[in-house]
Amino acid sequence: MTGRGHGGTGSEPGTDERLARVLLTRVVEPGDEAAGRWLRELGAVEAARRLTTGRQPLPGASDRRRTGMRARAQRARPEHDLRVAGEGGVRFVCPGEPEWPAQLDDLGDARPVGLWVRGGPHLRLWALRSVAVVGARACTEYGAHMAGALGAGLAERGWVVVSGGAYGVDGAAHRGALGAGGATAAVLACGVDRPYPRGHSRLITRIAEQGLVLGELPPGDHPTPSRFVLRNRVIAALTRGTVVVEAAYRSGALSTARAAQRLGRFTMGVPGPATSALSAGVHELLRGEAVLVTDAAEVAELVGDMGEVAPERSGPVLPRDLLAPAAARVLAALPARGPAAVREIALDAGTTVDDAVGRLYELRSLGFVERHGDGWKLTHRTVISGSGAGTDADPACSAVRAIPETRADPGS
Repeated sequence: MTGRGHGGTGSEPGTDERLARVLLTRVVEPGDEAAGRWLRELGAVEAARRLTTGRQPLPGASDRRRTGMRARAQRARPEHDLRVAGEGGVRFVCPGEPEWPAQLDDLGDARPVGLWVRGGPHLRLWALRSVAVVGARACTEYGAHMAGALGAGLAERGWVVVSGGAYGVDGAAHRGALGAGGATAAVLACGVDRPYPRGHSRLITRIAEQGLVLGELPPGDHPTPSRFVLRNRVIAALTRGTVVVEAAYRSGALSTARAAQRLGRFTMGVPGPATSALSAGVHELLRGEAVLVTDAAEVAELVGDMGEVAPERSGPVLPRDLLAPAAARVLAALPARGPAAVREIALDAGTTVDDAVGRLYELRSLGFVERHGDGWKLTHRTVISGSGAGTDADPACSAVRAIPETRADPGS
């Protein structure tokens, strides 16, 4: 029988395997590692048979648990579930099928029994280049802005943005990707035909039209608090990395980040104010192994392929920064107010009078200093801007670049 073991056998699951796994989605909870062991050791068909008939025990299952699962198994109608799902544009993807994302196998016995998928794109191909963006439901305007900007920026760079469809950061990330005409996928903690939260029904429907909506639970199933937490392991395993935007110490988004760390995925955090309780969980991650990121380019540089490099960041280039070292020392030797004699300037700059005179005339041509009788002083512009503060657009910048360091420097 196909489907034994987490690596598969190289052949696609047959009809019996598919029906057995559909039945099991009605019987076992997501992330049930005991059920995962039954699938690995017995196979889906045999595990389903034992649950349905109750004639043979399942390893490690108590009588009480066996009774409850058998009752659910006897009520399950896998053929009906598949037919109803198909009529609603939902398909069921099994491990071992071409559309199954192999990275989910890293979850071991906690791997999903299967995935219900709504939307046209190919799940495995989309998941190959995907990033999770998660965070607080009750996020601030800053958190919503950062999540939206990350969603849009990643989508524009060809990344699939994965989140949980919830209020706050999740919704902002999805909207950012959709607004950029990009790809996004929502992993739900309920049936994919029952959008949750209800306030996001239109958003989740839009995601299904442009992207993918997926989950482990069969059509019609409702979410529970534990299912939200268990859903997060799928988000972490499906993607190359997880970015957390605003999360308090007890935020569910942190469980996604910790699952990503356990799986060896990249974990990233967007910093917030040190005084914000909504950023406290993110800051705790950043004190550990998480990487600080501020935009989509930095995320793509970390999780992407060779050559996806974020642009270098630096402050503005100041005209004074472009001066030759000896000229900069002469400029620094001039007092902030009033003129100074050449001899005093040369002494403070650690050079000769002749060299100081030459440097001062260079600085005069660049607009830094001016001569007053026998003395020299800073120009009004230089004093106001802090001895040469300006931008790369300042005409002095190009002029400074044009003057090479040719004179011997007695002070070096």
